[in-house]
Amino acid sequence: MLLCIGISALVALVIACFAGWKLVYALEYAPKHQVREIVIAYGIIAILATGALVLLVMIALDRTLMAREHDLRSLPDRPEFYDYDLLNLPHHLEEFDDRPLKSLTFTVFDTETTGLRPSQGDEIIQIGAVRVQDGRVRDRITFDQLVNPGFEIPRASIRFHGITDDMVENVPGIHPALKEFREFIGTSILVAHNAAFDMKFLKLKEQESGIRFDHVVLDTLLLSVFLDREIIEHTLSAIADRQGVEIKGRHTALGDSIATAEILIDMLDRLEVRGITTLDQVLRASASMVSVRKLQEQF
Repeated sequence: MLLCIGISALVALVIACFAGWKLVYALEYAPKHQVREIVIAYGIIAILATGALVLLVMIALDRTLMAREHDLRSLPDRPEFYDYDLLNLPHHLEEFDDRPLKSLTFTVFDTETTGLRPSQGDEIIQIGAVRVQDGRVRDRITFDQLVNPGFEIPRASIRFHGITDDMVENVPGIHPALKEFREFIGTSILVAHNAAFDMKFLKLKEQESGIRFDHVVLDTLLLSVFLDREIIEHTLSAIADRQGVEIKGRHTALGDSIATAEILIDMLDRLEVRGITTLDQVLRASASMVSVRKLQEQF
């Protein structure tokens, strides 16, 4: 399709150039009584050819963007991580223990990274987050920061998130980015999908940055297993499809964060129906799902 559009655009360009040349020729060499007719005729041709060229370029761009969007949708989701001890961080649970879930403030976040192995040198290259307060997504309270990893971004990972070296060349490194993110979180509760993955990156930077992330953490993956135990597929894309949530900006940190936040709101309603209304209850429910999920992954 794009090849046909390209050929058509080339033909339109040739016609427009030819018409333009004829106009110049007519003004220079044609008899005066023919100039007007020639200018009108070839002027119309030039305008139509130029219009066709612009239209074809716009169609080509649209097709390219659609192809990229389709490609992003077809990319596999991030594999699940089971370092769930990270979720059992020391925290002041008594501050939230018996408060209704919907009265709490959540920071729903996601990261994009250079790869899947934080312990082997992969780094965060984007942090995105959105606030959830009073049971609503506050989409005007967001955090969106590119991060310079200090080395070239592997081409294999660019296919997923689309973040290139040029995009991070003049942005902060990980330490100032984490400082700003920590200030954004405040005392809220952290939420992420497949949270062990993102938290591993944050925890590995605590010692060198001096910035601690000792917050309560909820994982929408585990909550999904609890709510729909009979279903095997609990990727972000699968849950979004089941709940009718549109992911705008898939594989971008902020786009995935907003989708996760909308999923969280729906989950809070479903948890309430099951009598789970406090943070202590939801943490216990999540913890009970770790062994279930590991067992499901064997089949």
